[in-house]
Amino acid sequence: MGGEIGAFVEAFPRFLIWSASAGVLLIIASTIYVLLTPWKEMALVRQGNTAAGVALAGAIGGLAIPISSTLASSVSLFDLLIWGVIALILQLIVYRLVDLLLGDVPKRIENEEMGAAIFLAGTKISSALILAAGLWDPALQRF
Repeated sequence: MGGEIGAFVEAFPRFLIWSASAGVLLIIASTIYVLLTPWKEMALVRQGNTAAGVALAGAIGGLAIPISSTLASSVSLFDLLIWGVIALILQLIVYRLVDLLLGDVPKRIENEEMGAAIFLAGTKISSALILAAGLWDPALQRF
């Protein structure tokens, strides 16, 4: 039993540092996303706009999925940061593509069009899953 306790004592601080770093990265990326999108998600959510809540939840989930994948396979905190930034850029690109496909997504979200919000959230989560799978194990050296 001594070996398990020793391993826990040695690994726990690293776990806290890496997990906290990923959490802070998620908060920062989510904040940047909210600041760069043309509608005010938090204000709309506070007003009870369900479509804004769904769209924002999709964005946060779309950021969290690749960040968590990177957390599982990164070799350094800098590696985690790099891929977190790439996840943010990907989410902004997905937003722009959906906006191009549907037209005027900010207005649709403000008007509580759930179809647009669900489509936006779904594309964000889907693209995040693909990015996360690509990040899963950099040691595979696929190419």
